[in-house]
Amino acid sequence: MKRSLGAAWSRAVQAARLCCGIPDYDAYVRHLRAHHPERPVPSYPAFFRQRQEARYKGTGGRCC
Repeated sequence: MKRSLGAAWSRAVQAARLCCGIPDYDAYVRHLRAHHPERPVPSYPAFFRQRQEARYKGTGGRCC
């Protein structure tokens, strides 16, 4: 039960961050490594800047 509460808490925190516009860097890194291993993993500041530009400039930024 403790694990399921921890997992639920993690999902709730992730959802809250996404609602506030804070991207999930760890999920992005896992996605890159699983689906795009040829791409370099950006630093967190570069990732954050990229996400902000995609959000506010209307470029979307989805890779797949």
